[in-house]
Parts: sequence; structure tokens; C-alpha cells
Amino acid sequence: MTIYVVNPNSSQHVTDGIDRAVEPMRAASPVAISAHTLLEGPPGIESQAHVDGVVQPLLAHCAALEESASAFVIACYSDPGLAALREQSARPVLGIAEASILTAMTMGQRFGIISILSKSIPRHMRYVGAMGVMDRLAADMPLELGVLELADETRTFERLKDVGTRLRDTAMADVLILGCAGITAFRTDLETYLGVPVVEPCQAAVAMAIGRVALQKTRLDKA
Repeated sequence: MTIYVVNPNSSQHVTDGIDRAVEPMRAASPVAISAHTLLEGPPGIESQAHVDGVVQPLLAHCAALEESASAFVIACYSDPGLAALREQSARPVLGIAEASILTAMTMGQRFGIISILSKSIPRHMRYVGAMGVMDRLAADMPLELGVLELADETRTFERLKDVGTRLRDTAMADVLILGCAGITAFRTDLETYLGVPVVEPCQAAVAMAIGRVALQKTRLDKA
């Protein structure tokens, strides 16, 4: 059985980064963890149209994995298809945005989100509002870098330091969330630089998936 972490965009370098981010968690998992790329997806999910467009191929991809799945993680910060996949699958389904927000609220009082683009922020605001936790959000600020531009690590980290500093010092966020699966590699360095907790959403969701698998095992043992 396997926890499947599905990247809904078609950029393999993003999936490779996700795989590296969750590598330390494999030792703690009772089942395998496998990162997948949705080849039918766009190179980056940067609009509502992208979010809506990947739902059906994502559902089909996960349906083919259902029998061998212990859990699914949707590795895009817009959580595309989260409700639909929960309806379709008998397995636990985690979205990285939802999981990261829930995790951040256990680590601080006010969380800040680092988005990749300004146009991502309205989607995030709708989601935070739907979760009913808007009063815990300090601010959501963009890097103004597209998914493919994130491959320039030097420029990306400089933007992360600038936006993270403003979220910490101006918006008074005491925990930050990396609002894209494409910036997984920077969590530790950014946390060290800023001196506040930084939540990497793929790690947060996989941690919850491991917990759900463990919880299910206690139910089976009692049965």
C-alpha cells in the first residue's frame, strides 16, 4: 500500500522537489510514499481555469491507483478536486493548502501565506474564508514569480526572504506557509533566516496522511 502524492501540474522538476521534501518522512511512514506527476496538467497551476481543468484528469489518475492506495495527497496549493476526490475515493484524501493551514494554526496565532503570484491570492482568500479561519490570517503576499520561474533558486530565495520578512515584521505573522508546491526546497533555509516556523505544505499533508493511515490501523486492530 502507498501514500500517493499527486502533483497536478506536468512539471517533473516540481514533482522531484516534492519527492525530496517528503524523503525524510518515509522512515516514519508505515507504507510507501510515491510522488506522481499529472502529465495532462499544465506546466504550472496559476489560474482558476487551470485549477478547474485538472480536476477530471486528477480523478481519473487517482481512480487507477485506488486499490493500491493508503491515502492521496493533492500537491497543489489550490487543492484542485479535493472535495470531488474525497467523494470518489474510500481512502483518506489530503490537500496541501488545507493541511498547511491547519498545521500552521498549531504553531502560531497568525499565519502568513507566501503566494507565487498576485492572482493566486483571491483563490487563497476564498479558501481561507471557506475554512472559517480568516481571523487567523495575517496576510497573503506574492513573490510575483510563475511556477517555471521558481527554478531560478537564487532569485526565488531572495524574493522569499523579502516577502517573508514583510509578513513577519509588517503583517505580524508568527508562522509562515509556503503557498506553492514548487518552493519545497526553501523551507529550512527560510526558517533559519527568519527565525519563525515555516510550514512546507507537502510535508504537512504527508504528515497528516501518515497519521490517518496509523489511525486506520488502530481501527483495524480493534476489529
